[in-house]
Amino acid sequence: MSGTFKVAIIGSGPAGLSAAARAAALGLSHVLLEKTDHLSDTIYKYQKGKHVMATPSNLVLRSDVDFEAGKRETILGVWDEQIEGHNVNVKYHAEAKAIRGTGDAIPGSVQQIVMRARDGTRTVKEIQRHAPPYAIELTNGETVMAENVILAIGTQGNPNRMRCPGADLPHVQYQLDDPAEYVDEHIIIVGTGDAGIENARGLAEDPAQRNTVSILNRGTEFPTAKDANVKALMADHEAGKLMIRTESETKSIEPGFITLTTRDGELRIPCDRIIARIGSAPPRMFVEECGIEFSSEDRTAFPKLSPVFESTAPGIFVIGALAGYPLIKHCMNQGHDVIEFINGNTELKPADEPIIVEKFKDLPGSRSTDEWLEFLRTNVSILNGMNPLQMREFMLDSTARHFRPGEVIFERNAPGSSLFGIASGSVAVEVNPADPSITIPIEAGSIFGEVGLISGRRRGATIRAAEDTIVVEISRLAALKLQSQVPAAKKAIERISIERQLLQMFGSGLTREDVAPLVDSAKVEEKRAGEIVVTEGADDKDVFIVRRGSMIVEKAIGTRPVFLSYLPAGSYFGEMAVIDGSSRTATVKTAIKSEVIRLPGEGFLELLERNPALRERALKDMAGRRATTTFIESRKDEFSGAVDLYSETAQFLVDNGIGEATDVLLIDEKLCIGCDNCEKACADSHDGLSRLDREAGRTYAHLHVPTSCRHCEHPHCMADCPPNAIKRGPDGEVFIDETCIGCGNCQRNCPYGVIRMDAKPPKKPSLLEWMLFGSGPGPGEAPYGWRKKEAEKEATPKAKLAIKCDMCSGIDGGPACVRACPTGAAIRVAPDKFLTFTKLAEDAE
Repeated sequence: MSGTFKVAIIGSGPAGLSAAARAAALGLSHVLLEKTDHLSDTIYKYQKGKHVMATPSNLVLRSDVDFEAGKRETILGVWDEQIEGHNVNVKYHAEAKAIRGTGDAIPGSVQQIVMRARDGTRTVKEIQRHAPPYAIELTNGETVMAENVILAIGTQGNPNRMRCPGADLPHVQYQLDDPAEYVDEHIIIVGTGDAGIENARGLAEDPAQRNTVSILNRGTEFPTAKDANVKALMADHEAGKLMIRTESETKSIEPGFITLTTRDGELRIPCDRIIARIGSAPPRMFVEECGIEFSSEDRTAFPKLSPVFESTAPGIFVIGALAGYPLIKHCMNQGHDVIEFINGNTELKPADEPIIVEKFKDLPGSRSTDEWLEFLRTNVSILNGMNPLQMREFMLDSTARHFRPGEVIFERNAPGSSLFGIASGSVAVEVNPADPSITIPIEAGSIFGEVGLISGRRRGATIRAAEDTIVVEISRLAALKLQSQVPAAKKAIERISIERQLLQMFGSGLTREDVAPLVDSAKVEEKRAGEIVVTEGADDKDVFIVRRGSMIVEKAIGTRPVFLSYLPAGSYFGEMAVIDGSSRTATVKTAIKSEVIRLPGEGFLELLERNPALRERALKDMAGRRATTTFIESRKDEFSGAVDLYSETAQFLVDNGIGEATDVLLIDEKLCIGCDNCEKACADSHDGLSRLDREAGRTYAHLHVPTSCRHCEHPHCMADCPPNAIKRGPDGEVFIDETCIGCGNCQRNCPYGVIRMDAKPPKKPSLLEWMLFGSGPGPGEAPYGWRKKEAEKEATPKAKLAIKCDMCSGIDGGPACVRACPTGAAIRVAPDKFLTFTKLAEDAE
């Protein structure tokens, strides 16, 4: 192919097609290089019949080729026809293997020259004269010359691979072409992005295929998937077409089976095929050889780009998924715009400009959209790893806000799970509710609100602007998406949360500078349910903080393990062996799937040596734990039977969800007389609908765990509530407010069956209405029973709402179930107060 093209476009996906069509429309000499024999290979490889979405719906399409939501086959047909109609110069079987610069270095990039052109100091002709020629070497030996190169190659050719034993077996695949090919198979989908969800739904769509389909989700939410896909997946799960396995990961693969690590432990299930859709990474080696720099060393990082898509190699532009902007409509707009920029259009604004302008309209100052985006990106630490294109997409789901000195950003106990990044100014955290003058500053560049993001709890403190302050408020889903797509953001949030947890836990006048060395060396580790973190008798010397989940502590007495205590999130352990150099005195293992922060023992000791008050506290905690151990060993023969019963009872409670509870209802069956006053009192306090089932649930010895909410530390029910109707109260209670839409997601996500969908009961008629018209319950008929029957008789499915225990929040006297128990059989306790050997010790004294 002779001559030098004005622009060569590598890759014919949506971004490349749109760029080529625009070049043809403007009459620019161009070539579209495609390595296969067809256009848009990524969409070509979508599963047959796949419905392709056109999101965001509020974004206009700016392209010379059409695109609207529809079937894969229809869209490809339209594109083939229109590319031919536009006389786009396509070269098939043209795979680029290298891009070599052949011209002299230019005095500035296209971005710099375009900015000068906007100032009137350069002309469009000068921009064109200073474009360097590039030689694109193809695998077939040909060379294509071009003044500008557009990389639109995407990332799908470089999929992330599974990393577990058995991942190289032949039934593990990374692509699904035609769901109809698979019949009567147990199929596991790994990955809950759009591709994974669509594959799972496609395989489960036709019941005649008799496939058993499960999709694995490491967490409980779907931050990288489109909302419509998530809702459709949930509907299929509810209809029994497929199974969503939350908090589940692959441990190992073998022919015919897969072993999962779940919240409750390991699970081995039949598996004939695994389809892994766990994302992809940029083809870094090829891109870097072109002279393009990346935003970080992380494998999943994206190239550094200017607002006009130019990379660090002058004249080479990057658009589409390789730029970190994978939605089809965005890609097509980029393809159109990059050609306009190359052609000298210095006035063109991106298609999403009106949307983002609206985000900044209330901020002080006269910055342009690009300047505001760069201001936030450079000044908020967790956003530093994003490129300008990613920043634009990020702002579509975020809000920029300005606060004046003293203005409240949020109040203690207010609901909220968003994250805030401080771009300028600072905020003051009111740490003492009784004295608002006692505050801790958080400076520009940092974040706050991470506790609500991580735990879903209400705000732990009132935060005010200490001066004129600009923040970016990031919704929970946007924050989760940010962490999944920008490794640097995840690391920054993790570091700040560790630092603040250390300061909150240890206190004693510690400062950020005091804990900085320990934070730098800390590691966050995931632990599967039942995994041993510390082994009795071992000589390791690290200290651990329970970041999420809970632990149980056991000590071997003779040949049997004795349950010592329960450690909820926020506890620390392991310091005894570090302080006195002894071996581990007990075994600590996870009660449920958990996260721990591992602190090097040497660093922890150095912190104690520098802070006497902290050392004194640690020694006091250690003395208490040693006293418990000494007590067990000295009295083990005296009440060995009680030790065995206590240990078995504690293990039973952990196995039944106490390990992640913050408040649990227990019934002592030695005292319970079966009067059902607890249920009746609950119903009378809650519109006639009882939140507990006394008879349901499991029993061990004399302890019964009825079906009632445990108010989990990290509630499963909160994971996917569309209206955000599930909140935490100031006392830790998890409740559902009046914004519930009755979708049933919380009921499906609760592993303990304590949430049900019930019709909203009618108002109880008055006594006079009963006497005159026979309305309402008669004498001797329980009001709550009548209201429930009427609700079930009259209500439609749409009128149903989620019902669960709210610990009688707002009712004087506390939980009605406990107050109404005539024998004291019903108690509500926090597991760390109940699951401890000191209770047994007290009973023995």
